[in-house]
Amino acid sequence: MIWETWYTLGVVGMLVVALVSNRVGTDTAMIGALTLLMVAGIIEPAKAVMGFADPAVLTIAALFVIACGLSETGATAALAQKLLGRPKGGISARFRLMIPVAVMSAFMNNTPIVVMYLPIVSDWARKLRISPSRLFMPLSFAAIMGGSCTLIGTSTNLAVNQLYLSYFADNTTYLSETFGLTSPSTAKQFWWIAVIGLPMTIVGIVFVAVGAKWLLPQRVAPDTGEIERRRYTVEMLVEEGTPIVGKTIEQAGLRHLPGLFLSEIERDGNLLRAVGPETILEANDRLIFVGVVDSVADLLKIRGLVPATDQVKKVETDRHARTLVEAVVSHESPLVRRNIRESQFRTRYNAAIIAVHRGGERVEGKIGDIVLQPGDTLLLSTHASFIETYHNSDHFYLISGVEGAREVFHERAGLALGIMALLILLMTMPTGRLFGALNTRFGLDLPAGGIAPLTAAFLCATLMVWTRCCTGTLARRSISWQVILVIGAAIGIGKAMYESGAADAIAEVIFSATGNMGPHGLLFIFSLLTAVFCQLVTNKGAAVLLFPVAMALAAETNGGLGVNPEPFVITLTATAAGNYLTPVGCVINLMVYGPGGYRFTDYLRLGLPLTLMVAGLSAWLAPMAFPFHPGG
Repeated sequence: MIWETWYTLGVVGMLVVALVSNRVGTDTAMIGALTLLMVAGIIEPAKAVMGFADPAVLTIAALFVIACGLSETGATAALAQKLLGRPKGGISARFRLMIPVAVMSAFMNNTPIVVMYLPIVSDWARKLRISPSRLFMPLSFAAIMGGSCTLIGTSTNLAVNQLYLSYFADNTTYLSETFGLTSPSTAKQFWWIAVIGLPMTIVGIVFVAVGAKWLLPQRVAPDTGEIERRRYTVEMLVEEGTPIVGKTIEQAGLRHLPGLFLSEIERDGNLLRAVGPETILEANDRLIFVGVVDSVADLLKIRGLVPATDQVKKVETDRHARTLVEAVVSHESPLVRRNIRESQFRTRYNAAIIAVHRGGERVEGKIGDIVLQPGDTLLLSTHASFIETYHNSDHFYLISGVEGAREVFHERAGLALGIMALLILLMTMPTGRLFGALNTRFGLDLPAGGIAPLTAAFLCATLMVWTRCCTGTLARRSISWQVILVIGAAIGIGKAMYESGAADAIAEVIFSATGNMGPHGLLFIFSLLTAVFCQLVTNKGAAVLLFPVAMALAAETNGGLGVNPEPFVITLTATAAGNYLTPVGCVINLMVYGPGGYRFTDYLRLGLPLTLMVAGLSAWLAPMAFPFHPGG
C-alpha cells in the first residue's frame, strides 16, 4: 500500500478511537479528521467541503424545520393521544403504541417523536397499570423501525442515499454498461429502503409486542423518592366551540394528568367540588388544577383550555414568543402587600400572572385578588426576553424559565399536517412523468426528472414558516447543526477513503476474513459488521465510513465481487438505521434507558434477535429486489 492509504487508515483509526472514547463531540472529531486529510493533500479542499453543499445535507436541515412546524402546532401530540386509547392488556398496548409510532417515524425525525411520546406513555402506563419497562423500549424500537422504511425516516438514510448518488455520478458508465442501471428516480429513492425496512417493521413489531412479555423485565423505573416541588393552583377556562366541550373529564384526558389534579370546577358561580371522571365539561367552565410547574406547562398545550385570566391575551408580544417564567417576589419589590389587580402587574412588566405559590400553602381565590407577600413565587406568561430584562432587578429574587412552555398553535395543526402530506406526495409521486406530459402538451420547460427531494423539502419548510406553523427564529433553532456538520464532513472523509485506496484495503481484509462465502453470505456478514460498528460510533458515522467499503466489496476491481452495488447500499442503510443491540450509538435508545429502568443486557435480549432479522432479511430480500446481476 502507498503512504496515502496508510495515512488515511491512520486518520480513520484515530477518528474511531475519538468517537468510541466519547471525549470529543462527533462533529468535532469528524471536522478534525477531515482537516488532517486536507493538510496531507489526500483530498483537495474543494472536494473536502462539497459535502456541506450536498443536497442530502440541505434536505436534512429542511426536514428539521418541517418537524418544528408539526411540534409547535401540537399536530403529532394530538394524534398520539387519540391513537393510544385504552387497550385490555400489555400485548395490545404495545401494538397500539408501536404501529402509530412506526408510521410517524417513517415520515419525520424519530427523536422528537420519542421526546413527545415519553411523558404520554409514562402517564398511559400508570393508567393501565403496566410497568414502563414493558413500553419504553418498544417505543424506541418502533421509532427506529419506522425510520428504516423511507428516505426521510432518518438523516442516516439521506446521507447514504446521497453518497450513492455521488458514487453513481462518478461511475455512471461502468454501472450503466455493466448492470444497466440508471440514476434512481425521486420515488425510487424515497421507497427503496422499504424493501427491507417494511418487512422488518412488520415482523419486528409483532416480535416485540408479543416477545416483550418474556424478554423484557417488569421493572418500574428506579424510584427517586418524593421530591418537594412547588405546587401551583391554576385556573383554566374551557373555550367555547372547542373539541373538549361536551366531553367527560375522562374523555378530555384530564383525569390522570401526571403531577397535576383537577380539584374543582366553577360553573355559573357555583363550585363543584366532587369532580368525578364522568363530569361533563361545559363552555366557560373554570377548572381549578393543582400541580407542579412542568405539568402546568403541559396543561397550557391542551386544545380548548386557556388561562382564566384575560391578562394573558393582553401581553404585548407575539404568541410564538410567549413562554412561562417563574419569579420570586423580593422584600424590596413594590408588589409586596398589594393585590395583583391594584399593582397593575401586566402594564408594569408586560407579563400576566397565571398562578401563585406561597411556601407550603395553597393560595386560593381569584388571581387578581391575591395580596402578594415577599417570597411568593409567581408563574408568569410573558415574552422570552423577560428573564434578560429583569434578572438584575431588585423587584425579584430569582427568575427562571420553564422548559418546553411555549404556546401550542392547535388551530394550525391541520395546516401543518397538510404540509407534511404535501411533502410525502411530492417525494412519492412520479412528478417526472407529469412534468414530461406538461412539457409535451404546453411546450413548457419543466425539469424532466421531476421535483427533487431537496426542492420538495425546501418548499414545505418554507410553507411551515410562511403559514406561521413555526417562526423563522424557531426554524433556525430547530436545525441540529451538529448533524449537519457530521454528515457534511463524513462525505468528504468518504471521498478521501476512495481516492487514497483505504476503502479497497479494508474490503480486502473483509474478503480474507470471510473466505469464499458468495455475495449473499457476504451481505449477511456486512450487515452484522455494520451493526457492530454502530455500537462503536454513531449510526451516521458508521454508515458514512462503511459506505466506501461497501462499494469496494461490490466493485470488480481489487478482488471485489463485481456485482450490482445497490443491495449493499440498501443493506448498509437498513442496518445503520436500525440500532437495537445496545443503548449506546443511538440517541433514542439512551432516552428511554433511564426512565425504563433498563440494564445493558435488556437491550441485548430483545435487540440481538432483531439485529439478526435485519441481516437475514437483507441477504434474502435486497438481492431479490435489486439483483446482483440484473438481466443476467
